[in-house]
Amino acid sequence: MIELSSNIRSYILEHFGEYYLDQFLNYINQPEQTYIRFTSSRFKEDGIKNRLSNYGIELLPVDGLPHAFKVVKGESVAGKTLDFILGTYYIQSLSSMIPALLLSPDRNDKVLDLCAAPGSKTTQLAEMMGNKGTLIANEISIDRLKSLIHNIDKMNLINVCVLQGKGELISKSFNNYFDKTLVDAPCSALGIIQKKNEVSNWWNEKKAKGLAEIQFKLLLSAIKACKVEGEIVYSTCTLSIEENELVLDKILNKYPVELIDIELPVKSREAITRYKNKELNNSIKKARRILPWEINSDGFFIAKFRKTAELDSSIKSIDKKKNHFLNSQNIQIRKLLETLCEYFGIEYKYFEQYKFLIRNGGIYFANKELEIDNPGIFVRIGSKLGLIDKKQFIQLHTLAAQTFGCYFTKNVIELNDVKDLEIYLNGGTIKKDFGTTGQKIVKWNNLIIGTASSSKEGLKSQLPRALRTQTILLK
Repeated sequence: MIELSSNIRSYILEHFGEYYLDQFLNYINQPEQTYIRFTSSRFKEDGIKNRLSNYGIELLPVDGLPHAFKVVKGESVAGKTLDFILGTYYIQSLSSMIPALLLSPDRNDKVLDLCAAPGSKTTQLAEMMGNKGTLIANEISIDRLKSLIHNIDKMNLINVCVLQGKGELISKSFNNYFDKTLVDAPCSALGIIQKKNEVSNWWNEKKAKGLAEIQFKLLLSAIKACKVEGEIVYSTCTLSIEENELVLDKILNKYPVELIDIELPVKSREAITRYKNKELNNSIKKARRILPWEINSDGFFIAKFRKTAELDSSIKSIDKKKNHFLNSQNIQIRKLLETLCEYFGIEYKYFEQYKFLIRNGGIYFANKELEIDNPGIFVRIGSKLGLIDKKQFIQLHTLAAQTFGCYFTKNVIELNDVKDLEIYLNGGTIKKDFGTTGQKIVKWNNLIIGTASSSKEGLKSQLPRALRTQTILLK
């Protein structure tokens, strides 16, 4: 049972009342409900459902949220399936899916996810864009950056550029640049205390007010980075007024933005417009509060702005010399790719919809529509195609195999023994003769799993270590 601290109890009673506190206490001590979001662009939903049914997982579609499902049976194994490891779906709370839905980007937009890790909303935004266009995902924490890149890779996204830096300063480099920005701000997490019990140990009103200062700076930076008439979604997973309505009030009273009416696919309530006898900007009622016990998911606060005029922001000079994109007709790229085409039996035309970046002995690929003038400042752009060896041959990466493998006609191996699959997924060597030597594409039940190296010793898995750290149940 979760015990709420006196700080939280007192705060809820003062601002929301006894009924709210009773409902909140009852909710946080209920089992957490699991929701998943299917990867819409790479896999057929019927195929995913059929494979998950083999694990005893039953799903119920969520009205108003495309590709979202409630797990009604089999929650304990939802994060251990082969499909989960391959990124055919993402485990995400129902409330967490709504900010990206409201931002509603498409492939023609330049989009910013200002506080991106661990990647729930980044991957959702990228999917909504059809894996096209330009999506910049920023994260300040190096440790959290790893989880962001891991999830981007697992979902095999090629329209994402990962940036590591202070979100408060991003408008210095990208002023009036984005069509749409998302600020899912770090917060005091009162809305997710059901799964983060430790919040009760440290939460107090002073810390909430300190976080509100950071949230204000992040939101202002996102507004400056957005184009005039561009849209900004602000969200938190907390319930405190200081981090939600008061941040909005401060922004609305000083900067050229307006709140937009929004409709959510789940039950929600108007935001609060009065705080300790102070009347807030009346338009704040357009923002929405999601109460966790009313939808059986995380508590959230969501607002959507439109930028109405320009804001001054000093622009930092950016080094544009470190890296540059190359198209598929570049002489160096063409030579590398033609060798790859010959080896795997793939037509060159399948590479022509991408652009390429050579960096640190590796080659990366991104969608052709991605627009970045300064690739040198990014930690990661697009996805890994592979490493360039001494013979100028590309050793294909698993991520590239999952993208292009369906077009390969040579050097493809289909595993048909679950024991062999288990060895492969654990990074081992399958001690069998697979005929010719060299790099191979590995399939299972018509799914592209990754790459391997065939030799007289057998078939050595090249599945990235990051994908081998999780427990995988095979059915």
